[in-house]
Amino acid sequence: MKTFSGFLFSKVFGWKIGSEFPNLPKSITIFAPHTSNWDSFLGKLYLNEIGLKYNVLAKKELFAFPLGIIMRAVRAIPIDRNNRNSDYVGQIVDVIKSMDNIHIFIAPEGTRKRVVRWKKGFYHMAKRANVPIVLLYLDYQKKEIGVKGVIEDLSDVNKVMQEINDYYQDVVPKFPENFAMEKVKD
Repeated sequence: MKTFSGFLFSKVFGWKIGSEFPNLPKSITIFAPHTSNWDSFLGKLYLNEIGLKYNVLAKKELFAFPLGIIMRAVRAIPIDRNNRNSDYVGQIVDVIKSMDNIHIFIAPEGTRKRVVRWKKGFYHMAKRANVPIVLLYLDYQKKEIGVKGVIEDLSDVNKVMQEINDYYQDVVPKFPENFAMEKVKD
């Protein structure tokens, strides 16, 4: 335990780090399952404890005053999910390409509610920026956060989604009824 965040994470809340974050200069990191507001809080404690410089994507509605001050302080990047004409994937790819070291964190479900189809923006960002996808997990049964794996072969979205399903199949979210893996096309 190196930080106050680590003290809160492990001693106050009783969580542990399951595995180390890979030594990569850049990544798109998916953060799943995301079924509770606690997920983001615990994730931030974990990231502060391991000392990883990161950015998160968040809906632009969260950037209104006064919450916007906090969102910017935690290095959040606003995304307009309702504007179908904006190329937010391209914007994030440009940000990734312009930096030497960046890790973008995304909750691929796009909500804390149950969804059967995950948003694929994370995949398209990683593929277009030529960076790996890191699979971060939160397991409430084990009280553990860590990395399940790293996906570097992004040639086929269905193959990537099947790999993600395989990695996350045994992870227990805070609200299991709100988490579903995507059915992958053959």
